[in-house]
Amino acid sequence: MSIAKRMGAEFFGTFWLVLGGCGSAVLAAAYPELGIGFVGVSLAFGLTVLTMAYAVGHISGCHLNPAVSLGLCVGGRFPAKDLIPYIIAQVAGAAAGAGILYLIASGAPSFNVTAGFASNGYGAHSPGEYTMAAAIVCEIVMTAMFLLVILGATDGRAPKGFAPLAIGLALALIHLISIPVTNTSVNPARSTGVAIFQGTWALQQLWFFWVMPLVGAVVGGIVYRFLGGAKGQEV
Repeated sequence: MSIAKRMGAEFFGTFWLVLGGCGSAVLAAAYPELGIGFVGVSLAFGLTVLTMAYAVGHISGCHLNPAVSLGLCVGGRFPAKDLIPYIIAQVAGAAAGAGILYLIASGAPSFNVTAGFASNGYGAHSPGEYTMAAAIVCEIVMTAMFLLVILGATDGRAPKGFAPLAIGLALALIHLISIPVTNTSVNPARSTGVAIFQGTWALQQLWFFWVMPLVGAVVGGIVYRFLGGAKGQEV
């Protein structure tokens, strides 16, 4: 498959992740009386990855996340030469998804993008006001475990056809754990897309949600390479 087609798949996949996941948080999480809450948002993020894994996984591997691409590269499953093109496509898709979400959300008279717009944060901007130290541990560990699940589920020795389910459920679980801490990033593209529109504190803290998930991805890639080697096809 050409790099252009794979980049296109990553663009639209990440677009759907941000529109579906962050959209559920912005539009439906606290909707009067029938809001879906943290559980609903967690499931929405998991469902976006699950659905796109079946839709474009055979085209690009359905990374949808610079940290996943880096972790797969470290784990021996993804060529380094494709890393930058994938990241560019992912960030562009996230920004486009956030843009569509902004257009929808701004149709409500009560909408205030500076209130958060599903952005990630620590300290005063953490949903539970967790410290930077807690956020560091959370983002690194959650991303590392996400990579372990991805690398394990896509290993050539793993049961066939179930990887999207394992990966989607893992992302939902990660959100169930960490939404109160950082609003859950584990994905620099997702963080960037909404931060562009939030425009103030989210941009100021954005560096954190690049550095920590990338560190966690490297840790996950190294650990899985030690545990299981680099078996399986490139994804």
